[in-house]
Amino acid sequence: MRSVVSKGKNIEEAIQLGLKLLDTKKEEVDIEIIQPETKGFLGIGARKAIVKLTKVDASVKKLKENDRAESEGNDKEINSEMLNDIISETSSSQEENENHPVADEMDKEGKVWVKSGKLFFSTTPTFYPTLTIGKGIKLYKNNELVKDKNIVLSETDRYEVKCENDVQETKWNISIDKLKLKALLHVEPGYKMTRRIPDIEPSKHIELIAEELKEIQNTLSFAEVIEELASLGVIYGINEDQILKAIESRQPGTFEIATGKKATHGHDGWIEPKVPLTIQNGLKEDEDGKVNYRELRAIPTAERGEVIAVIHPPVPGQPGITITNEPLPPKPSYPIKLRAGKGVVVVDDKIVAMESGRPHIEQRGQLVKVDILPKITHSGNVDLSSGNIRFVGDVDILGDVDVRMTVEAAGAIFVQKNVNMATLTAAGAIVVNGNVIGSKLSAGKYNRLIAELGQLLEEMHTQVKSMIEVIRQLIHSPAFKSNDFQRGGMQPLIRILLEKKFKSLPPLAKKYVDLVQKEEKDLEDDDWKEVAVFVRKTFLSLTKEITSLEQMEQLAQKMKQLSEFSKIPVEPDSYIIISNVLNSDIYCSGDIIVSGQGCLNTKIHAGGKLEIRGIMRGGEVYGKLGVEIHEAGAESGTTTIIAVPVGQTIKINKALEGTILKIGNVKHTLKENQDSIVARLDENNRMIFEKKA
Repeated sequence: MRSVVSKGKNIEEAIQLGLKLLDTKKEEVDIEIIQPETKGFLGIGARKAIVKLTKVDASVKKLKENDRAESEGNDKEINSEMLNDIISETSSSQEENENHPVADEMDKEGKVWVKSGKLFFSTTPTFYPTLTIGKGIKLYKNNELVKDKNIVLSETDRYEVKCENDVQETKWNISIDKLKLKALLHVEPGYKMTRRIPDIEPSKHIELIAEELKEIQNTLSFAEVIEELASLGVIYGINEDQILKAIESRQPGTFEIATGKKATHGHDGWIEPKVPLTIQNGLKEDEDGKVNYRELRAIPTAERGEVIAVIHPPVPGQPGITITNEPLPPKPSYPIKLRAGKGVVVVDDKIVAMESGRPHIEQRGQLVKVDILPKITHSGNVDLSSGNIRFVGDVDILGDVDVRMTVEAAGAIFVQKNVNMATLTAAGAIVVNGNVIGSKLSAGKYNRLIAELGQLLEEMHTQVKSMIEVIRQLIHSPAFKSNDFQRGGMQPLIRILLEKKFKSLPPLAKKYVDLVQKEEKDLEDDDWKEVAVFVRKTFLSLTKEITSLEQMEQLAQKMKQLSEFSKIPVEPDSYIIISNVLNSDIYCSGDIIVSGQGCLNTKIHAGGKLEIRGIMRGGEVYGKLGVEIHEAGAESGTTTIIAVPVGQTIKINKALEGTILKIGNVKHTLKENQDSIVARLDENNRMIFEKKA
């Protein structure tokens, strides 16, 4: 027989709860009142009613009722001893029932709980339990999926809880680099996610949260990888060990499963000097920092018949092989392009001096020019009586260079005294022991020319490449017929594009052509001239000659090559060293040093580093590799500008108010006098100042 003990506010409520738990009717149970309800005093000492319901057969119940009737007919007097026994029994029975498992059901009124993965709940006339559905859990109400996250439970409905189990397949792919030297296998193992709902204690509100068990499953097979490699044409350098690591991996990763063989690049031809070439080692300073001019006379020389340099041929590279079993050619190796100048001859692989003098080697990429620079010494002043001096070698002047006189040298120029309102141009160095007043000095003339031409070609190349792309698009347009271009060339189309889209190209082209024509005698490489001819024909004169797209592309390629060529430094570098300078224009492709008291109202451009060891009053100076000045600025307010490109610094021991500093396009004017400053740009392109160490 099934029994249940239940509580209620009164006996009737306790009976009804017990009937509900037994799922039966009142006539099918035997009812035992264990404890009637007591109200207490003002609620203190109040106790719920407790009854015990036992489900019995109808016949058994009738028999018991008869027995009870007979018992009631035999009334007995209850004495105090019997009363104590009843109380004792009642008390004991009550304690037992308080700990009875079924008694816990009383604590579940109006609550919901989970047991062994199943949902249970109990409502009361005044309260309905609620729940929240968490991730990975589905709740069905009367066989229909509940879409709301929060729900109120009702006994009129039937509920079922199910957990979702997820399965993620292994993801993988194979990628090949551009050169076909590597095959990379990218693997992300799959998994099986199993979920269950843990037991939840009875509560008015619960949240169904699933416990997750994730099992990594890498289903990638060796055969799948090999098959995919075959479909990609990968047959060389397959690394089976890496494939095995990939298919056994429990973590996402990338594995190099095939490796080709890189081509081994060779070496371009080069020239190896066998004699000293630079005169910089001869520059010496005394204790005051001044250049000792007498030491400059100890310049390197080569004797007749002496080997100046050895020519080394290019070393070819070794081909490689791709993972698709294709040959990978090495980068081409080129021999030097030698131009033997005055005073030298090539014997086998050697360059030999044919006369005594200073050996000079100038190299730009693979173009090498070698010659012997002779030297002349002019004992007096360069003036009207001597005339201008132009010499293919070094020029040593022991006097002054006077007003409106010109000295040009393919080597270096040394002036013992002053330069007054004159012009000095040297391919190498310029050294002036005296003052430079109202003059123009240029060292590295040919360097500047090449740099200027290269800059123009770089700007033109950008526009020509864009024009080519436009032409390609137009050629494939139905509005144009290719035979029209074959018959009449590109000139009509180029003319339209220059007028409508590339208006800035003709001025650049004209500037380049004019500069090449003006300085033609100083351009030893004919490539510059050939480009000028084609540029003039294509963008300026617009002749009726047929210009093909292929020719346009060749022009663009040549422009790019020469532009890159112009950026290659010349060996050896040019430099200028002067004592004091006033109202002059100074240019050098290399370093410039003003070693004396300083410079006034002078424009200076250094392709290397600029150092002014004295004062700078007025003027504008630029140092491509930085500027260092002892004192800069003018109290009179004369404009003083000091400039460097982005990435370089300006160092000044003392800078006066009003001095202008420029780094790239960032400009700053000092509002007060400052000492020991170092100016540079930070990562946000703002000018910052640091104390000079």
